[in-house]
Amino acid sequence: MKEKKFIALTSVAAAVFLTGFKLYIGWRTDSLGILSEAAHSGLDLIAAIITLFAVTFADRPADEDHQYGHGKLENISAFVETLLLVITCAWIIWEGVSRLLVQTHHVETNIWSFIVMGTAIVIDVSRSRALYRVAKKYHSQALEADALHFSSDVWTSLTVLAGLFFVWRGYPVFDSLAAIAVALLVLFVSYRLGRRTIDALMDRVPKDLVKEIEQAINSVDGVEELRKLRIRPSGAHIFVDTIVAIRRTIPFQSAHAIMDSIERSVHAVHANADVVVHSEPFETRDETIIDKIRMVVMDRGLRAPHNIEVHLTDGKYYIDFDVEYAKGLSFAEAHEISSDIERQIQNQLPSVGKVTIHMEEYEANEHPLHDVTKIENALSSEIRSITEQQKDVLSCTELMLLQEGNKYNATLTCQIDKTKTLDEVHQIISEIEAVLFQHFKQLRRITIHAEPK
Repeated sequence: MKEKKFIALTSVAAAVFLTGFKLYIGWRTDSLGILSEAAHSGLDLIAAIITLFAVTFADRPADEDHQYGHGKLENISAFVETLLLVITCAWIIWEGVSRLLVQTHHVETNIWSFIVMGTAIVIDVSRSRALYRVAKKYHSQALEADALHFSSDVWTSLTVLAGLFFVWRGYPVFDSLAAIAVALLVLFVSYRLGRRTIDALMDRVPKDLVKEIEQAINSVDGVEELRKLRIRPSGAHIFVDTIVAIRRTIPFQSAHAIMDSIERSVHAVHANADVVVHSEPFETRDETIIDKIRMVVMDRGLRAPHNIEVHLTDGKYYIDFDVEYAKGLSFAEAHEISSDIERQIQNQLPSVGKVTIHMEEYEANEHPLHDVTKIENALSSEIRSITEQQKDVLSCTELMLLQEGNKYNATLTCQIDKTKTLDEVHQIISEIEAVLFQHFKQLRRITIHAEPK
């Protein structure tokens, strides 16, 4: 953010030069138009100093006392600048009206009067363009307010030049009229600036920004519904809180990836956005019966059901599946949970005729498994030998033993004739598992991967 501080510092230097230059010439010529411009430039000096302070401290990171950061300093500085503008304009209008009524002031015009205003216009144009460029780049309202000051100076300087021309032509009353016109122009600018700063302090968000962010979120693949969006501006930053609906059947990692995509899409709209995304499950119309069964079971805090079979008979669905319960749960407790799951499925799916749940017990792995394949040579060789003795097994290419306590998990890769059907391969694997469980009581789990040969 060094560029912001540098541009603010150069604005202070420009305001110092213009204020002194205008004040000297205005005092020498007794021109209220130039003096009003000097006062306006003096106000710009104060505003530039405030802006420099704001951009210096507004970019400080959040802390315990300011958890949304210090960005509001930019909005506060813009509001103070607006108040200073209004006070100065009130004085200029009062003095201008007084001179019009009394008409006792003599205004002297010379070449320096025109030089000072021409110089001011050149400096104001260059400063306003530089400030607008940096303000747009960093979304800085403080720098934008300062740019508005310098751009308004261009129009007011042109108005004063016109007044000086008429004074030179013998119409001194136009000096006061020009000063009043300057004040009215500045008041108009002050109104616009004040309204925007108050909106920012009241956390009002531009409608165009809301629409852009809404469109960005809705365009993310996987967002089923945008349920809530809240935006809070703070200086050059915005804070975005949103609630979206995501398909409930997708894995957590996929849901998290969708939320990351939402953050990136909002950053594409506003680079200085702090985004918080909350997701809620969404039941889509294309969910299958199996999807709904999984959701009912997992909503009870259980593992996903397996071996799900759905049969359609006489217009009714008959469903069978396995559910695993943690070790230590009593038979009566497990049965009560199963009965509740069956009721929920039938309530959600009126077309279901009967639900049959096969209850199983599992033991959570509280301790890490250890690879003992090379250590338990005898057990590994015996398992491989018995496996290869089965008539449909061509060879056992891989074997791994993982030990937990006194039990083992065995993972095997068996080659089977590629002409076999998938149903035949499933039956062969089931038979191998049954044989191994019968011979080796120390096996807790067997997983067989079949490869065609």
